[in-house]
Amino acid sequence: MKNFTPQILFIFRTALLLVALSLPFATQAAPQKSILIFGDSLSAGYGLDIAESWPSLLQLQLDSSRSGFKIINASISGETSLGGRQRLARLLEQYKPAIVIVELGANDGLRGFSTADIESNLNDIMVQLKQPQIKTLLIGMKLPPNYGEPYISQFQSMFPRIAAKNRVSLLPFLLDGVGAEQFQADNLHPAAASQPQVMRNVLQALKPLLR
Repeated sequence: MKNFTPQILFIFRTALLLVALSLPFATQAAPQKSILIFGDSLSAGYGLDIAESWPSLLQLQLDSSRSGFKIINASISGETSLGGRQRLARLLEQYKPAIVIVELGANDGLRGFSTADIESNLNDIMVQLKQPQIKTLLIGMKLPPNYGEPYISQFQSMFPRIAAKNRVSLLPFLLDGVGAEQFQADNLHPAAASQPQVMRNVLQALKPLLR
């Protein structure tokens, strides 16, 4: 390079440096978008190995389809709609999810809490999720028959009402297609054998939000 002037050499070396610095960024993968699962023991994998739970199976399905989504499971066994209402803001700030799956209310119903209070808490959760970057999937539940028809009807009917009011997607019943023989000994939590069916239920309702 002895025939080049100092100015040309400086420009040439500067260009090479800029190219070298840009290479790591050019090959870096785009950051994954997150799906926050916000539920109770039905989503926390109660009584199961974590790998057997429907959220883990859903992550495998999303990975196989190269969706680019990463699941963050913030579900807690025993969680109520009030507890969820109180802790949601911190999780949204921490994870900044693109999609939130809300699966709450079952523990409230099993404890006989007022359906008006449950509905109020869930509506407040939906309001907190009304952010431009967040899509929401609300998951409904049903109660055992021993709770009486009036209460069961009031409980079950609130989920489509909440979804319609807040214009969010709805999976009417998380455990649709799960047979009575596919539950754990407590007859409340689905066994490992039923988790693929639960995952398919969620995935079917989730697909429109992944686009």
